[in-house]
Amino acid sequence: MRFSGVDRALAALACLSGLLGVALSAAAAHIPGADSLKTAAQFLLFHAPAILALVAFGATGLARAALARAAAALLVLGLVLFCGDLAVRTWLQHPLFPMAAPTGGFALMGGWLVGMLCALVPVRHGA
Repeated sequence: MRFSGVDRALAALACLSGLLGVALSAAAAHIPGADSLKTAAQFLLFHAPAILALVAFGATGLARAALARAAAALLVLGLVLFCGDLAVRTWLQHPLFPMAAPTGGFALMGGWLVGMLCALVPVRHGA
């Protein structure tokens, strides 16, 4: 098994997602009415292991590496946009940019769709 630079970056971003999920959970516990932060924390924590799994599947040859990387990258992008928008709205009282959260939500759904393809599209051996 060999991790590429992209694999390492995606794995590091997955770990950052977990770290930020814990941090936002703690912040939400101390800020009255911070339901958006709780939602962002949950999304970060739920997706961190999925990103790690996709990277591992691609790196070990259990899935096509390009598909696994694309799925993981879409999940990372979706988290940045969706959770970033929720956090900015909570703390700065304005959106990250118009339509950031819905765009992030669609990227997350796209990541899961491409992840599904990782499971369904056979790996080419010896090609």
